[in-house]
Amino acid sequence: MSVLLNPYVNFPDAQAREAMEFYQSVLGGDLSIMTFGDMGTEGPTATQVMHGQLTTPGGITLMGADAPPEMVQVRFGDNMSISLSGGPEDGDELRGWFAALSEGGEVRQPLEAAPWGDEFGMFVDRFEICWMVNIAGSAAPS
Repeated sequence: MSVLLNPYVNFPDAQAREAMEFYQSVLGGDLSIMTFGDMGTEGPTATQVMHGQLTTPGGITLMGADAPPEMVQVRFGDNMSISLSGGPEDGDELRGWFAALSEGGEVRQPLEAAPWGDEFGMFVDRFEICWMVNIAGSAAPS
């Protein structure tokens, strides 16, 4: 088995299910969700997501969970971003993902030609997650 590196995002305020379902609606793939209740937890956190995993046909795996404040303190910032990258043949898909994932969020760098010759953009989505999109060796569409 190969070693994999997968983003694992903690969400405050019981937003994990909504966020993971949103990411699935944009990226496609299969989403599995296990709640704290599935593992025997009772009370207010029982319906919250203990582990969510989105696996897309293109090989993307994104994991996420709710972060009840008594378990995890979520601190948002710019110290981590999720990056989506591809070549010119992936450009239309990546541009679509950029548009859909950034809706309701804040575009910090529009997806456009970058000095290094790629098309690049950055945004913070509506769940306060930072994303970067890079399309190698392409020029911004006219």
